Amino acid sequence: MKSLPHATGARAWQRMLSGRRLDLLNPSPLDIEVEDIAHGLARVARWNGQTTGDHAFSVAEHCLLVETIAGAVSPDLSRRYRLAALIHDAPEYVIGDLISPFKAALALDYKAFEARLLAAIHIRFGLPVELPAEIAKLIKRADKIAAYYEATALAGFSVEEGRRYFGQPRGLKPGLVARLTRLTPLPAADSEAKFLKRFNELAQ
Repeated sequence: MKSLPHATGARAWQRMLSGRRLDLLNPSPLDIEVEDIAHGLARVARWNGQTTGDHAFSVAEHCLLVETIAGAVSPDLSRRYRLAALIHDAPEYVIGDLISPFKAALALDYKAFEARLLAAIHIRFGLPVELPAEIAKLIKRADKIAAYYEATALAGFSVEEGRRYFGQPRGLKPGLVARLTRLTPLPAADSEAKFLKRFNELAQ
């Protein structure tokens, strides 16, 4: 994957709370720390913050949901690929969570930037830059299922709208469905801690 060009004279790095300085255009795996990812994702709101509850529903919570759903859909999924599901949106600790229509408007430049950062994150945590097709498909399916329940439980979508935009979720046990229909956004510190705990369990 080619490096992205630097804009002349522009600052293209971000200082992280860990002390790392991450080059945003040409990120190095050596400058990526899970603590920075967890901290950032716990403070990035899904749905542009347009959700019910006393707190924003964070990308960290979404990532936890996707990993849970992927494991439920594919019970034999290895710990390694459950980790891939958990960090599937990890680039958003830097770039935020842009809603899908805005991503489409930005098109290739945004996608190239996101892909390069995710590749560096995968390398940092011992995952392949490109996941096997069946794993990528599973994570995408879990992502859509999570989006359906977030949309209908928190973001004001009707069930009909949820089905239209994200598809009808299938293959989940009733207990998990009950949990997904009662989503409650957590304080940022709590979602950060839960993300880190799950990451450490999977990364052993």
